[in-house]
Amino acid sequence: MSRNNSAALPDATKEAPVGPMSKSTSVSLLIAILIVAFAVVPLVGSEYWLNAILVPFLIMSLAGLGLNITMGYCGQASLGSGAFMAVGAYATYNILVRLPDLPLPVSALAGCLIAGLVGIVVGLPSLRIKGFYLIATTLAAQFFIEWVFRQFPWFSNYASSVSAPKLAFLGVSFDTPVKLYLLTLTTVVIVFAVSWKLVCSQTGRNWMATRDMELAAATIGVPTGRAKLSAFFFGAMILGLAGALLAFVYLRTINASSFSLDQSFVILFIVVIGGMSSLSGNFLGAAFVILLPTLIEFLAGRIFSGAVDSGQLANARKVLFGVMIIWFLIKEPYGLAALLDRIIGWFRMRLSR
Repeated sequence: MSRNNSAALPDATKEAPVGPMSKSTSVSLLIAILIVAFAVVPLVGSEYWLNAILVPFLIMSLAGLGLNITMGYCGQASLGSGAFMAVGAYATYNILVRLPDLPLPVSALAGCLIAGLVGIVVGLPSLRIKGFYLIATTLAAQFFIEWVFRQFPWFSNYASSVSAPKLAFLGVSFDTPVKLYLLTLTTVVIVFAVSWKLVCSQTGRNWMATRDMELAAATIGVPTGRAKLSAFFFGAMILGLAGALLAFVYLRTINASSFSLDQSFVILFIVVIGGMSSLSGNFLGAAFVILLPTLIEFLAGRIFSGAVDSGQLANARKVLFGVMIIWFLIKEPYGLAALLDRIIGWFRMRLSR
């Protein structure tokens, strides 16, 4: 498709332009954000903000990263994000329950690897098909995996209600909101750092070459088939880890309905709104998804004094999501990340005068 047609979805998968900030400024800003997140937020954050706002925000940012690797950097459309999260959650749960002597990081890594292997299986059709047909296959995988976890009680250890096991590592029990927040934050920082190195490596360049022009990439020797499957593998691994965190840290229970198609659409919204092929866009999109409902409820409570019920608020949120996605696809295919870069560039230009 032509790059002049900014309304087309494939254009949104192109790599976002380089931002106006210099490397030193970006590093300084990143260090400041990490200091605030690790040192200040645990001291001043209330239990509600840690449990109900920041933890799900970090988890959904991680889930957005998983889909962004597959869809944004490699151009492989997917609606199976919820299924990969479910595989990661159930796999980690079964490893923790059936092999209790394994350390928590080893169990989580094993669950991620299982989710990654499932991602390879789901991604096999991408070797022959793409676009709408690939979306259909990932959608079928979403329904099938969700059905498997509902129909076979072995995955839930034959229990009708599955509570997440207690999390502990090196004698430290993660049983308070601050500890759970720090566990989630540390995990997200490590995964984003590894993903950044991966995107900047030869593997990441192969993904982007496959995304931009697969035929030309194959002609010059890029292993496009391997690139597609590796994108599905790493994307599903990250989504599996996000699913385990969602079940163990936030929901504190494991249920297949928590990883339904709705969850896949929410992750898709995060990527589209935040910005495809942008690591920072995952945080921006997740902030929009997590903070917007809270803001709507707060404003409705102040303005309408409870006259608007929760059902109407939920419908308003869905309408706003749809409007924002349509607007971004037409006017801003690179999402909030590119918009933020332009705003920063404008302020820098004004201050330099």
